[in-house]
Amino acid sequence: MLVVGLTGSIGMGKSTAAKFFAELGVPVLDADAVVHKLYEGEAVAAIEAAFPGTTTGGQVDRGKLGQAVIGNAEAMKRLEAVVHPLYRAAERRFLTEVEAGGAKVAVLDVPLLFETGGDKRVDAIVVVSAPAAIQRERLSHRQGITQEKLAALLAKQLPDADKRARADFVVDTSGEFDATRAQIRSILDKVAQLPQRRQPERADDARIK
Repeated sequence: MLVVGLTGSIGMGKSTAAKFFAELGVPVLDADAVVHKLYEGEAVAAIEAAFPGTTTGGQVDRGKLGQAVIGNAEAMKRLEAVVHPLYRAAERRFLTEVEAGGAKVAVLDVPLLFETGGDKRVDAIVVVSAPAAIQRERLSHRQGITQEKLAALLAKQLPDADKRARADFVVDTSGEFDATRAQIRSILDKVAQLPQRRQPERADDARIK
């Protein structure tokens, strides 16, 4: 089974691309959705221990947690030390299950794929991109994206140009949905011809790094 890493900067259309992969029958793991689920269960106790007062009613309060870690590199590292091993375990379970189910290609939808070393765990990388003006326009309609939060998110991400330079495939999402869908379909045809290149994972390597 070939594993495709799907990534791109905020507001570039990654969720739309992931939806089109799924429409074409490709299993997709949404890293953000996995983390949200962890914040509702498995990670709660450890996060409360590391950041007292950031959980409510047995769930992580994302607003309070954000206040505790945004702009604080040391706090972010402590959070990653809790969340990354749990995410990696979920990722391994997903890949094992879909391969056992006969999938020939699987997609890992990971916002910080390059930044966390996830590019070493995939066989091909797809980066979604759009002009900066379109990115700003999309983000202007997104609730909860304050200037402070946007600055913190962008500070964690590689510039779009760097991501495109390191990609195997770039999807231009600035056009109509049908154009994006056609690009995804073409990429799948090409991915099927690629060799497996991801690095074998050591049994004791539970970090996203």
